[in-house]
Amino acid sequence: MKKKPLILVTNDDGINAPGIRALIDVMIKIGDVVVVAPESPQSGMGHAITINSTLQSHLIKNHQGPQKEYSCSGTPADCVKLGINEIMNRKPDICVSGINHGSNSSINVIYSGTMSAAIEAGIEGVPAIGFSLLDYRWNADFKSTKTFIKKITIEAIKNGIPKGVVLNVNIPKLKQNQIKGIKICRQANTYWIEKFDKRVNPHGQKYYWLTGNFINEDNGKDTDEYALKKGYISIVPTQFDFTAYKAINEIKKWYL
Repeated sequence: MKKKPLILVTNDDGINAPGIRALIDVMIKIGDVVVVAPESPQSGMGHAITINSTLQSHLIKNHQGPQKEYSCSGTPADCVKLGINEIMNRKPDICVSGINHGSNSSINVIYSGTMSAAIEAGIEGVPAIGFSLLDYRWNADFKSTKTFIKKITIEAIKNGIPKGVVLNVNIPKLKQNQIKGIKICRQANTYWIEKFDKRVNPHGQKYYWLTGNFINEDNGKDTDEYALKKGYISIVPTQFDFTAYKAINEIKKWYL
């Protein structure tokens, strides 16, 4: 009998988020599942790790079947480090992160705790995928995502993901029968123009709320933003080698 794949599930919205519950529902149909997720929301944490305080992890569910769940006091990247190196009895066959409540397309990948968890798994040599639904609501409907997530995960396990690459999957906020399909894309060239909403508390102290405008000046039809706008799921193969190879020869010309 063929051994079931061992799957590490994590996220950045916290272990009680509806998105991760939906992801777990899909993964238990594919393999044996170990969940290690933040005990509280960690959105926008990027690749932060805990180094100046201790980490705690608690077994919160030990199901009769192929599923164990642990909460972790740390960041999404901490959860993956702890899961792979301490909690799991062998390296997982794949790590899936999400389902994030909201977009992680284009430049948002830089700030994403969801994708940083997937990237951390990739650094550890584990194939990894980050899943996001373009719906920021806590009560978002994840039903339309499940069939596609199952298909993508099974294909990734069967075919493998290139070394040094993780997959950034974003799903439009549409009903299942409205999603046109899946597109393999490049990351759109976008950016945020930050704004700060400055306020004053009852003690006369200033505080700020970060807001901003999302700017997409990329007119390419091969980008994640274009695919999502047209009703497709976008998959961007994302690498964690940040070297700008094209710039090396240019900078070698400097008088250094």
